[in-house]
Amino acid sequence: MENVSQTQQCPYVAKCGACHIGEKSYEEELAEKREYVVRHIGKYCSQIHDVAGMYYPYHYRNKVHAVFGKIKDEVVAGTYAEGTHTIIPVSGCFIEDTQASAIIQTVTQLIKSFKLWVYNEDTGRGLMRHILVRKGASTKQIMVVLVTASAEFPHKNHFVAELRRRHSEITTIVQNINDKQTTMVLGDREKTLFGPGFIEDVLMGLRFRISPSSFYQVNTAQTQVLYKKAIQAAALTGKEHVIDAYCGIGTIGMCMSAKAGRVTGIELNQQAVKDAKANAKRNNIKNMRFIAADATEYMTQMSQNGERADVIVMDPPRSGSTEAFVRAAASLKPSRIVYVSCEPETLGRDLAWFRREGYHAREAWPVDMFAFTECVETIVLLSHKSPDSVINVTVEFGEGEGKVPLDAIAERAKKYLPKPKITYKMIQEYIEKKYGFKVHTAYIAEVKRSLGLTMYDAPNAVEELKHPRKRPPKEKVEAITEALKYFEVI
Repeated sequence: MENVSQTQQCPYVAKCGACHIGEKSYEEELAEKREYVVRHIGKYCSQIHDVAGMYYPYHYRNKVHAVFGKIKDEVVAGTYAEGTHTIIPVSGCFIEDTQASAIIQTVTQLIKSFKLWVYNEDTGRGLMRHILVRKGASTKQIMVVLVTASAEFPHKNHFVAELRRRHSEITTIVQNINDKQTTMVLGDREKTLFGPGFIEDVLMGLRFRISPSSFYQVNTAQTQVLYKKAIQAAALTGKEHVIDAYCGIGTIGMCMSAKAGRVTGIELNQQAVKDAKANAKRNNIKNMRFIAADATEYMTQMSQNGERADVIVMDPPRSGSTEAFVRAAASLKPSRIVYVSCEPETLGRDLAWFRREGYHAREAWPVDMFAFTECVETIVLLSHKSPDSVINVTVEFGEGEGKVPLDAIAERAKKYLPKPKITYKMIQEYIEKKYGFKVHTAYIAEVKRSLGLTMYDAPNAVEELKHPRKRPPKEKVEAITEALKYFEVI
């Protein structure tokens, strides 16, 4: 890895919140990321390697998004200030692809010159909402997605022609229609304005089709590092049945297919499955099939049908997996599970669930996919711990010498009955009755998080994670802690 101690200075640091360039050296970032991983999964996995850093940790994002807005009647494109919907105009971001950044600036100028209305979140009026630029690192193909609030696009043909004239490197332009008042970037409808409506990229020697909404890792160079380590952890011999859960457009599963007997990719997103099938066909992969289904439900059905899997590879979203998924995965009795996570906190929670199912984390490899941000990707290898030996014990029930009384067993069993589930509502009601004030579920979740407890049962807790965390006031921390003790949660 190149010595990048002299970090470039970003003019937007501490404003946009997207990264932390300029605050510390890259080496310090990597060290802190390893500490972050250890803090959340160290109690479940003792062998955690150093973070695999980038050779050049700048301009690595092959997917760049900007929101349009107006500041003093001037059309701008940028990102939201951290924790707000205040737009920070950004030009020449140090972590975004340079061509993508230039295209966004051009589109911003064209919006002004073509006198197109910029969408206003407060009033719900206007046309131009967002722009998304995706680039194939190997193919150099570029997709521009213009997100509009309606299907009507005045001067559309002239707009596209002028954009292509200024940027001949663009290979496709898509209009995405998002007419809902939502924080989601993309809508459900699309119109291809130029080109095929998708781009392609080459990864691990395979060619992949990428649509506007397809999931594809934003850091191509580090994705190769990530996938090579995942394949190594899977330890395939050519005979295994591999399940690629949350498979997206099928990248991990297809990269493993050459070393596996067969691969089943499971993905809920219909468009992603369509792309995955096209990807398998264009790469002439015949030992992989794709299922458009909920992975938890499908694997549960597989288990009920008596089917098994040798290896499961999973790459869930930032919110992690679910207890139901973990049970479904364990029911297929795989010898190895390769977990690819982008959030150590939810990873730690999920490893605890896997441990209850008999699967233990053996080794972890953090990979820096998002330089100068708080995010870090981690691969964890889990395997089932089989008993070293078996002891057969014969117990005779009844009355008399050497026998175990049934009444005594029943009495003893009462001690092991599961405790009733303590809900957030119960904690809120207890605090309001005893202390006379209310507490938000996010505050309860924050206190539970600080105590190392699971906090995702809160109805709003996952949603709250999308916003900056706010430490509860001292008196509420004390009240919540006392309530947790009262209910014997701690």
